[in-house]
Amino acid sequence: MSVADRRRRERASRHDLIIAAARDLAEAEGWEAVTTRRLADLVEYSQPVLYSHFDGKGAIVRAVAIEGFEDLAAQLRQAQSAVDEPGLALRAVCSAYLTFAAERPALYQAMFVLPIDVKFASEDTPSPLKAAFGELISALRPFDAHPALRAEITWAALHGLAVLRRGDRIPPEGHEARIDLLVSQIINECAG
Repeated sequence: MSVADRRRRERASRHDLIIAAARDLAEAEGWEAVTTRRLADLVEYSQPVLYSHFDGKGAIVRAVAIEGFEDLAAQLRQAQSAVDEPGLALRAVCSAYLTFAAERPALYQAMFVLPIDVKFASEDTPSPLKAAFGELISALRPFDAHPALRAEITWAALHGLAVLRRGDRIPPEGHEARIDLLVSQIINECAG
């Protein structure tokens, strides 16, 4: 292995370490606790080394969010592939989305709540975002020949449920019934 290859590998490893430390710290203490000074201490590198990877906290949050979309896409893909019947697959995807949001609140916040320099629904949209949205489209395709708009509305409904649930604005005991109602409304509207 050449010296240049080793340096690239070490740089990539540091980059991943910074992202992982930011995710862990945000999940443990919230995004307010994530500072470049704190991250530099956690990863045991100086702040200038951290700034050689990221322009600041906003760039770190962006990297965490993009990584989160990779995770979300994988979770939605797994949920859909575990079920053969299209209605149940759509329900599994909706449930997986809400589970993701509930189990990883700081990551979800980076993806959908905090300001990040990422364009959604454009040619410049990073591929992990497109992949996550694509999984939702795939789950809706059996019901709608052109599911992109329906996917946006479904995503908005799921996001609303996730935020309301996280903020204790809706009672937890109706969670499964809400998913069932959302899925049945989609299927019935498409069939009608």
